[in-house]
Amino acid sequence: MQAEADNAARSYPAYRTLWIWLLLGWIVSYADRTITGPVVTYMIENDIALLRGVENQFALGGLVGSMFFAGYMLTQFPGGYLGDRFGHRTIIVISIFWAAIATLVSGVMTALLGFVALRVITGLGEGTFYSNDRTVITQQSPYEKRSLGLGVVITGLSIGLTLALLLTPPLIRLGEPIFGADGAWRMPFFVLGAATVVVALGIQRFFKGQGGDFEFRPTYGSALKGLAGYSVVLFAAVMVVYVVSIQAGLPEWGTAILVTVLALFLIAFVFGSKGGEVSPILHNRNLILIYLAAIAYLWHLWFLGFWSVSIISDTGGTTFVTAGLTAAFNAGAGILGFPAGGWLADYAKRRGWGRKGMLASFTLILAVMTAGFGFYVAAGGQSLFVLSILLFVSSLFFFALQPISHALTADLVPTAALMGAAFGMWNLVAEIGAVLSPAVSGVLRGATGDWVAAVMVDAGIVFASFVLILFVRESGPQETSSAPEDSPNAASAQRQENTV
Repeated sequence: MQAEADNAARSYPAYRTLWIWLLLGWIVSYADRTITGPVVTYMIENDIALLRGVENQFALGGLVGSMFFAGYMLTQFPGGYLGDRFGHRTIIVISIFWAAIATLVSGVMTALLGFVALRVITGLGEGTFYSNDRTVITQQSPYEKRSLGLGVVITGLSIGLTLALLLTPPLIRLGEPIFGADGAWRMPFFVLGAATVVVALGIQRFFKGQGGDFEFRPTYGSALKGLAGYSVVLFAAVMVVYVVSIQAGLPEWGTAILVTVLALFLIAFVFGSKGGEVSPILHNRNLILIYLAAIAYLWHLWFLGFWSVSIISDTGGTTFVTAGLTAAFNAGAGILGFPAGGWLADYAKRRGWGRKGMLASFTLILAVMTAGFGFYVAAGGQSLFVLSILLFVSSLFFFALQPISHALTADLVPTAALMGAAFGMWNLVAEIGAVLSPAVSGVLRGATGDWVAAVMVDAGIVFASFVLILFVRESGPQETSSAPEDSPNAASAQRQENTV
């Protein structure tokens, strides 16, 4: 047994250090996107000029979040596909630098249209991180620790979410004497953008230090060219939908639906133009069910991620700062949930139980607890303690189920050469939930005057995910080869980077 452990350590050198750097990447990228929610809440409560004159500010605030996720969603598959071709680590470095620059520039916007455009651009860059991060962890971690690695690293999502909710109010206060009350919202973008630059430089340096089978030979030029081609077209499409919708006077939820239709067109394009090349991950019944089930995860995540401060403030009758602290505490459940879910999934796999049963169980528990939260609010419950307990416990199961889903996805992918494309498709489909959730939930809040309807819709969508998972047929244990020469898509650029 000790000899096997020693061999594993030699086969996957410094994989724990890899986990740490990618975790930092998740922290800064999630902080960069999460600050939009509390910043918009601050703008609404303080009648900031950027939103002044907007009739339904909650709905428009949700739309701003949806526009970010429109960009983020649409580069999921292109990011994974380009990672399979040009190197997953190359795309990761580009993604973090891109997010840093776009976040910094977001802080200087003076017009709503420009702010929305920068959020879309930020999303386009960050959208390429997920599929490549998941692939690198899968291929550079020991098989028996694959799910644990996926869980540990994505803990950065919860940490970034927590830090953003926790730090945004004091950063805004810090910005008041510098930018004035009307411009104080800019400070979080400047501070977190600068932190993202530092992390991007660190990740690049770590990759350059990898040797042997993991030697890093980036192909930034080719990768940027390919990514720019997709991004320009997708950015133009998203902004055209946004501008036309605003000019035509469509409701904000209608714009979000149009963006979702745009995503469906992209999925159809992938099936039509790339179907032969990536058919093993497009025409796989089990993977399709996993993709569809993931819509609920991103709906739930960004219902709470975008509106939790407002939900707690409205329901608990507390201040903006207290609500932010409470939301941050509940988001922190991921610090426990993510690695616990990863460890449990690996344990279940080793015992021969598979991952599907645990994924289905945790999803059902999440649906039931979310409905319980809704019933409590509907009954007039206002205890901040009770609200926190309900959110925290349900969040433990929510965060734990995500690395289980990721690991199950990796188990179902038939060839390592398409791992990035599979994870890209997982998140492309899942992000439909992230695009619709902030806007639809904001509209429901504006129409009903409280958050009960939005919470119950969230619970119903999560329950539908549970039903889909029941129909997944889990394959037996397999260890996918990660050698770059195994890839049918291994263009010379990918072989040059030698990504494994």
